[in-house]
Amino acid sequence: MNEVRWKWWLALAAIAASASAFAQPKVSEHVRKDIERHRAMAAAHENAARCLEAGKPEQECQERLRTECKGLAIGRYCGMRHEH
Repeated sequence: MNEVRWKWWLALAAIAASASAFAQPKVSEHVRKDIERHRAMAAAHENAARCLEAGKPEQECQERLRTECKGLAIGRYCGMRHEH
């Protein structure tokens, strides 16, 4: 019985190790930089949303968004399309 348990745990550990290898694939430097840029843009948009939720003027929140997104995205609204 002990031998069966030992083999079971060994198999489980092997499965866990292989699963973790698939969970985080290696990416190129270009892709890694894109990921960082997307996360920075997302944070800037989240900050803009919180600014609006706080009741601050839209112009102030948009200006903050533009400042935080400078060099990250295109357009006046950090890569997002707005209908005004």
